[in-house]
Amino acid sequence: MDEVAAQSWFLRKHQDGSIFGPISFNQLAAWASAAQIAPHDVVSTDQETWLKAPMLAPLAMDWLVELTSEHFYGPTTIGAIQEFIRLGDINADTFVINASDGTRRQIHEMPAVFKIHSPRANTNPAASEPAAAGISIRLQERIRDLEQSLREERRALADAEQRYAELERNYHDLLSRGSPTA
Repeated sequence: MDEVAAQSWFLRKHQDGSIFGPISFNQLAAWASAAQIAPHDVVSTDQETWLKAPMLAPLAMDWLVELTSEHFYGPTTIGAIQEFIRLGDINADTFVINASDGTRRQIHEMPAVFKIHSPRANTNPAASEPAAAGISIRLQERIRDLEQSLREERRALADAEQRYAELERNYHDLLSRGSPTA
C-alpha cells in the first residue's frame, strides 16, 4: 500500500477518454469514494499501462449493486453507494454484494453505509476533477428495457415484412391464374 500511496496517479474516464492527473493516491481514493470513478474507468502511474480502477485493490471498489436479479452496477465503493442513496437511485432495501467475500445483503443491514462523512477535501486544488459518475441507475435500466423493446419491435417488423411479401406473391399468383386469355 505504501508504494501505491507514494505514486502519482492518472485517471482516464471510459465515457469520453478524458484524463485527470497527476494526482495523489489519496485524491484518487476520494474520487472513487465520491462516485467520480466508474467501474470501466482506468488508472495509471505512467499513462502507458492502464488498469481498470476496480482492479486497484486499495481503492476498495468491492461492491456490486443489484439493480435487478439480472442487472448489477459496479464494482464500486461504499462512498459511491452512499451517493446513489443520496441521489435516490437506490434505497435501503437494495441488495449489494461484496465482491471480496461474496456476501449479499440489503443496504439497511450495513451501518457503515449510513455513517455520515464530512465533505471531501480536495487535496490538490490545482487538479481538475471528474464529475460524479453521471450514471443514473434507473436511467441505465430504462435504456436496457428500451433496447430490448426495440429488438422485439424490429423482429416483429421483419416478420410482418416477410408475411407481407408472401401475401403479395399469393395475390399476384391469384391474379395471373384468374386473368382471362384472349
